[in-house]
Amino acid sequence: MADLDMNNRDPNELNGHIKVNFEDVLGEPEGVRSIDCVWRNSYACFNCGKNCMYKFLTTVCGICIALGWGCEFACSSFQHIWCLTPCMREFSIACGFLQKCFGTIINCCVSPVCEAYGMCFSKIHVYNK
Repeated sequence: MADLDMNNRDPNELNGHIKVNFEDVLGEPEGVRSIDCVWRNSYACFNCGKNCMYKFLTTVCGICIALGWGCEFACSSFQHIWCLTPCMREFSIACGFLQKCFGTIINCCVSPVCEAYGMCFSKIHVYNK
């Protein structure tokens, strides 16, 4: 855990959309103001409640949920590495063979017809008056 940054816990901004600071949730516009002590105490209660509940939930559930997600991503990685990627490679190889077969059929059957029509229509001359 030597490379674990304990200060910046979201370096890739995975949860940058979650705004849960007091200022992001509550705000009083000009013209409507509560009493200053209510606003200060609301700020303190909001932060206390948010921090206590978050710490409680992460203490009770965080390790188990992290273990579950670790297993989920291990299974997903296993599936991609050992099943899906080789399957896609096999499909790509098969498609290459089918592409050659289709190309041969087109060259044998369609190309002569197109060349014949091309030769016929190449003799047409259009004159503008």
